[in-house]
Amino acid sequence: MTIDSPDFRVAVADLEGFIARILHRAGADAASAQAVTRALVTASRMGTDSHGLRLLPHYIQALQGGRINGRPKMQFSQRLPATGYLDADDGLGHLAGYTAMAHAADMAEKVGLGAVAVGNSSHFGAAGCYALAAAERGLIGMAFCNSDPFVLLHEGRSPFHGTNPIAFAAPVNGQAPYLLDMATSSVPWNRVQQYGAIGRELPDQVAADAAGRVTRTPAEVSALLPLGGSDFGFKGAGLGGMVEILSSTLSGMLNGFRLLPMGGPDMATPRGVGHFFLAMNPDAFNGNASFETCLREYLEDLRAQPANEGAEVLAPGDREWRCLGMRDAKGIPLDRANQAAYAALAEQFDVEPLTPVR
Repeated sequence: MTIDSPDFRVAVADLEGFIARILHRAGADAASAQAVTRALVTASRMGTDSHGLRLLPHYIQALQGGRINGRPKMQFSQRLPATGYLDADDGLGHLAGYTAMAHAADMAEKVGLGAVAVGNSSHFGAAGCYALAAAERGLIGMAFCNSDPFVLLHEGRSPFHGTNPIAFAAPVNGQAPYLLDMATSSVPWNRVQQYGAIGRELPDQVAADAAGRVTRTPAEVSALLPLGGSDFGFKGAGLGGMVEILSSTLSGMLNGFRLLPMGGPDMATPRGVGHFFLAMNPDAFNGNASFETCLREYLEDLRAQPANEGAEVLAPGDREWRCLGMRDAKGIPLDRANQAAYAALAEQFDVEPLTPVR
């Protein structure tokens, strides 16, 4: 199969092995490489390609430039029975995210709740990965992160907030977790880059040009609109501010407006990104059996609701779990841009290139 094949798919295990080997050769320690691989492959398995395998070249560039510490000595300090702070030592945000959520989950299992603020971190990919890590332990999980300015304020002309995601996951007994993972902008910035790479036009009311005018052409985009677009963007802007306070303010980091741009050109100076993670133990409220019963009934009622013609009512996460099942069976697709990027990484680090599923 040629490098520009439109149907280039790789097995999950092959992709995991490739990403881990590239990260190791780029200077990441075993724990960092494992965390990044877990997060990127999880996102791509669920169809969140904008925050999945596409990001590997960026992380390699940041590692090699010195912006990210590939061998961090992260330090966790527990302040109260249910709170703590993780200094990520300028490491990869994926390791910081999984580490912080593990500490939050440990506290939640003991005292019902666990909350961890993270400072001196970096981009952590898809926020849903860390909420999901809590749900996999039978807990409710939430994850938040700030970023450099990409998003207009409502009625604003200049970017101020980052895409500042919110993720929420809850365990469903016998089923895949309920999983909400959303940017507080109309779309994530990576979606604009992804659409530009494949020559696709953006939806309406999601992005603006340098003059603040709505545009659907990726090459013209200089900012994103907050969730709600031109008319109702005060909702997304408000949620973006809430995430900012939880992420940067609690962790003592710079607010997103003052962060160095993720895309450079400075790839040597650490950015100091902040995160926030919350884990809750359902058993600490009204009993786990009650929670399981009520959540299952809620989801049954939701999915049974009438849909528009040709459509289907889905719960958050349903589409992602279907995609995961299909991609686990048929392989994870790489578009032409990612095929070229991964071939270049293989050559740069003298690693066996990815072989497509036949």
